[in-house]
Amino acid sequence: MGLLEGKSAVITGGAQGIGLEIARVLGAEGAHLVIGDLNEQGALVAAETLRSERIEAVAQRCDVVSEEDVSALVSRASSEFGSLDVMVNNAGITRDATMRNMTIADLRAVLDVDLIGAWLGTKYASIAMREQKSGSIVNISSISGKVGMIGQTNYSAAKAGMVGLTKAAAKEVAYLGVRVNAVQPGLIRTAMTESLRPDIFEQKLSEIPMGRAGEPREVATVVLFLASGLSSYLTGTVLEVTGGRYM
Repeated sequence: MGLLEGKSAVITGGAQGIGLEIARVLGAEGAHLVIGDLNEQGALVAAETLRSERIEAVAQRCDVVSEEDVSALVSRASSEFGSLDVMVNNAGITRDATMRNMTIADLRAVLDVDLIGAWLGTKYASIAMREQKSGSIVNISSISGKVGMIGQTNYSAAKAGMVGLTKAAAKEVAYLGVRVNAVQPGLIRTAMTESLRPDIFEQKLSEIPMGRAGEPREVATVVLFLASGLSSYLTGTVLEVTGGRYM
């Protein structure tokens, strides 16, 4: 029996990168998956790939800034699998620029996707979960939300806001058996980070006591912990997956 046997999970931004690895790890522990992504074709391919690994998965297009899309995504888990047990608000974008050069459009775009998208996912997941008196919501923040990064006033603000969202929501729904926690990844080896200039990548590595970048699976297994009964007495927490960076 896997840790999530018979459970269902929704992952936003699940078509690639860390989101897809979260889906893979949860699915390997028995979860039935709904992969939500703005890229519908990418979500369909991801679900097909997971099914080839004997993981039950369906895909649905979801723009996380659309209340109707998020509500429909959450409802898909209940209609397809009978319940919604785990919600992972992973979808996010960056629009990096120094504050002097950043446009208000790029500020709003990141706040909309990263923060309001997580708020909508948390809202609709908690509405579904409160009826069954159980469930786990995991918000994927970032170490940028703890320390702030030059060129990321929009992203750092959004990811810090997710921490406040997590703690406030956790207090609202704890008595209903619904838990809300957050994860703050640091430098994780993805296509985006591997495209960094070598000198920038090395500078970031020098800040990490463990001396290496993390792997997507190392974020995904922490999400699994928060999604499963192993963390049954944790709510409102923020777990840093950073190799000790900025501890």
